[in-house]
Amino acid sequence: MTVRVRFAPSPTGMFHVGGARSALQNWIFAKQQGGVFVLRVEDTDAARNKPEWTEGILSALEWIGIARDTYEGPYFQSAYAGEHRAAAGRLYDAGRAYYCDCTREAVQARTGSQYQGYDGFCRDRGLPPGEGRALRFRTPDEGTTVVVDLIRGEPTFENKLIEDFVIARGDGSPVFLLANVVDDMTMGITHVIRAEEHLPNTPKQQLLWDALGVKPPVWAHVPVVVNEKRQKLSKRRDKVALEAYRDEGYLAAAMRNYLMLLGWAPSGDREIVPWSVIEEEFRLAEVNPSPAFFDEKKLRAFNGEYIRALPVDEFVAACRPWLTGTGTIAPPPWQPEEFDADAFAAVAPLAQTRIAVLSEIVPNVDFLFLADPLIDEAAWAKAMKEGAAELLDAAVAGYTALESWDAESLKSTLEAVGAERGLKLGKAQAPVRVAVTGRTVGLPLFESLEVLGRERTLARLRAARLRLV
Repeated sequence: MTVRVRFAPSPTGMFHVGGARSALQNWIFAKQQGGVFVLRVEDTDAARNKPEWTEGILSALEWIGIARDTYEGPYFQSAYAGEHRAAAGRLYDAGRAYYCDCTREAVQARTGSQYQGYDGFCRDRGLPPGEGRALRFRTPDEGTTVVVDLIRGEPTFENKLIEDFVIARGDGSPVFLLANVVDDMTMGITHVIRAEEHLPNTPKQQLLWDALGVKPPVWAHVPVVVNEKRQKLSKRRDKVALEAYRDEGYLAAAMRNYLMLLGWAPSGDREIVPWSVIEEEFRLAEVNPSPAFFDEKKLRAFNGEYIRALPVDEFVAACRPWLTGTGTIAPPPWQPEEFDADAFAAVAPLAQTRIAVLSEIVPNVDFLFLADPLIDEAAWAKAMKEGAAELLDAAVAGYTALESWDAESLKSTLEAVGAERGLKLGKAQAPVRVAVTGRTVGLPLFESLEVLGRERTLARLRAARLRLV
């Protein structure tokens, strides 16, 4: 039997990092088993779906390494509406489902509670199909439904506690539970690997598989992803969009490595490992069922490690979207003609060790490409204290007299200027750094001045001096 797994997102907005983790787990499992990874877009809620969101799913999957030629699909759930209705008809004809005209208010009036489930009022009324009549599945009165789960063992559910649930609405359209089951049957899905939040639906879906005469798939419910307060990650509250991390400058390799650690770990005392190791060692049975904490600080640290491990030429290439404003990246504060690729290449090794996400490259190097630096007023107030004007005058004089414009000469000159005023280099360079770069922190100062050049450096020092008049 060929293993077939599926990832079935709904195109209702940005791509959730939890969904990305599920996609990776399904994809790796299929590869390990020599099976097939199926992408199915559950698009039946037309009011909430947009074509661009579907394209966003495909693009996000490709970004994290699931290329379009490595999976089957995408299929669209809306294309299988006929199969959904036919399955509902078979269940009704077999006596496994019945029509119900109860309103929610009527059920609440009979049960005296808005929290109690359906009371089975229409179970034996023998209502025929009709406008406004929902189709309910006839849940067995006795026995249990055992869900064999690769991660959670064998959760057992008493059938008498499962209400007769709706499988088709009053207009005849099937609900998610039935559509999902029929789609999996139609596509020959053998393993369903999905988030823990779907576990409460699983006994109902397994009952549907049984009633339709097909062996249920193997289930695996991976842990829910939570924030630092141990709350389930929410689009309304948390930063969860994979595209947002991509556009901020997280590397795909770092992101997918981190996502795979949400509930699982490779062998040994290590977390950052080659992707080939993850593909080889990942086992569903080893996934921890406890909630998995999505720690953005840890992800950021991961990303910094991956950035520092890049060959310099690859780092330069990775930074280009932020330096040129291409794709979905906002344009930088300089004009395209102001960007100097050679100047950036010269400082790239220095920047590579100092940033954790690629978007941070812009404030680190903007002083090289702008006609005038962007002055951080708080930094200016901190650096330009008493004696700063005289120090800038001396720095201009010393730098003007330099025969060789190189980092070592620039450093030794400013050291001498500071020593004459009883200042260590750290104190002496603060006014110079702010005058030239606009900030109190950044790339190594003297290497930066070397790349910026004599003329532009002296012009900025003089401009800062004039501002202090």
